[in-house]
Amino acid sequence: MKPTSPSTVDRRVLPDRATAGLSIGGYLIERLQDYGIGHVFGIPGDYVLSFYSMLEHSPVDVVGCTREDCAGFAADAYARVTGMGAVCVTYCVGGLSLCNSIAGAYAEKSPVVVISGSPGLQERHNNPLLHHKVRDFRTQYDVFEKLCVAGTELNDANIAYSEIDRVLDAAARFKRPVYIEIPRDMVSVVPPYPHRYLQLPVPSDLHALEEAVEEARRLIAESKKPVIVAGVEIQRFQLEDLVVQFAEQTRIPMTSTLLGKSVIRETHPLHVGLYEGALGREEVTNFVEESDCVILLGTFMTDLNLGVYTANLDPARCIYATSEQLRIRYHHYHDVSLRDFMESLVAARPAPTSRTIPFETASEPANYQLEADAPITITRLMRRLNRDLTDETIVVADIGDSLFAASELVIHGHSEFLSPAYYTSMGFSIPAALGAQIARPDSRLVVLVGDGAFQMTGTELSTIVRREFDPIVILMDNRGYGTERFLHPGDFNEIHPWYYHALPEVFGGGKGYEVRTEGDFDDALQKAWQDRSGFSLIHVHLSVEDKSVSLDRLAKRLSQRV
Repeated sequence: MKPTSPSTVDRRVLPDRATAGLSIGGYLIERLQDYGIGHVFGIPGDYVLSFYSMLEHSPVDVVGCTREDCAGFAADAYARVTGMGAVCVTYCVGGLSLCNSIAGAYAEKSPVVVISGSPGLQERHNNPLLHHKVRDFRTQYDVFEKLCVAGTELNDANIAYSEIDRVLDAAARFKRPVYIEIPRDMVSVVPPYPHRYLQLPVPSDLHALEEAVEEARRLIAESKKPVIVAGVEIQRFQLEDLVVQFAEQTRIPMTSTLLGKSVIRETHPLHVGLYEGALGREEVTNFVEESDCVILLGTFMTDLNLGVYTANLDPARCIYATSEQLRIRYHHYHDVSLRDFMESLVAARPAPTSRTIPFETASEPANYQLEADAPITITRLMRRLNRDLTDETIVVADIGDSLFAASELVIHGHSEFLSPAYYTSMGFSIPAALGAQIARPDSRLVVLVGDGAFQMTGTELSTIVRREFDPIVILMDNRGYGTERFLHPGDFNEIHPWYYHALPEVFGGGKGYEVRTEGDFDDALQKAWQDRSGFSLIHVHLSVEDKSVSLDRLAKRLSQRV
């Protein structure tokens, strides 16, 4: 079967009138909107105030945050939901505070546009000691060059338009952050020449594509026990429907990685659960590792995805297709895009032996019977929460047992579970909830966060109040860094307790609930679910010894290394 014609990027041309009299800042704002960016997160500062003023008078909504790293996490989540996000900060004190969240976006392939103001070109003569400057005027640019897939400093009006095009195209193509620095005296400069934007296609090598598809078709057709392992790139490149089409066409069962949780809806009858090596359910692990053809689509082979390297996958039985490489058994194919490969594989219609699923999948929530007076545990909390999840629910999980326990949740829609499950930066969830809620204001958001992570970035609830959003924040309080306790005990894992349920009064909005038993949690969750007047913060007291099954397995593996 011949492969289909390689997909091409839509060729979009901006009319000449779009650039006539348009400043560099104005052009950047128009191009952001071309990529579906309707909101920019950030904190203003004097080096970027002129661009902020331009944003304020544009259709783009500026979302002010409490901290720069929070703005980065919010833009990251917005990008995961909508396709691309943006954050705008001032020079060095703003930009360098943003580094951690942008590093996470790079690691997990989330296309965030970082826009930073900087001192004007006319201010830089004789290398003056201007405020916010570190070492020299290139320091911040050099830092972000390591954290982004492309970058530019808009210091030349003659090429400013084309530089903006180049950098934004890189974000769209590679699904990673990019960096744009604007000296403050360049924001209102109008370039001297008209400009037409043409987005060029990036075609696959047709010969490599044809051979790769034929080898994959043969391997799949000859298999008796095939399985699909779907990873996070399926969501980043909007290939979810294509994966489901391929699975339904071939009747091949599907599983997902931890980072890719919910890229395929987990209620689909062919979805067998998460594949996490020895950290996951034994029946799912065995099902994948006993397969004679493992089709890994958009999957990062990270340590957590592989169960701290306990996964046992034989390359001779694998088709490994990502945006960066295509390997079938021991053969490598270059210059083949993930979309082209998948579209052509669907068109090839391989017909493997039908494989039955010999165990009960997690397509429906586990049965839960309330034990009202029993102390609440994290496992029981997740089982109760499972009952309320719907197609309209977005779950945002922070790092630690917020994530590991949440792996047992059944996500109904696709791409409705957000977590930094590879980079694993604490403090992601509350600002990420803001970004996700901005992107989908009508969705019901549930945030799972530990007390340690909350103390880092929980102030972003202030912005959530200001924006009148209504997420349900389930704060799991075990008085410290629970995951680290099980890896390596010590007093350094303890943190000062807060009256978290009283924080709505501090923030001037929302409602707080204090929970110690299953009955308390059931009552609080019911009330929170019905309350759309503001955020609900459910403060859940957990034993310091409590942990999920997944965390228990992880701790046993990792503690040997730390």
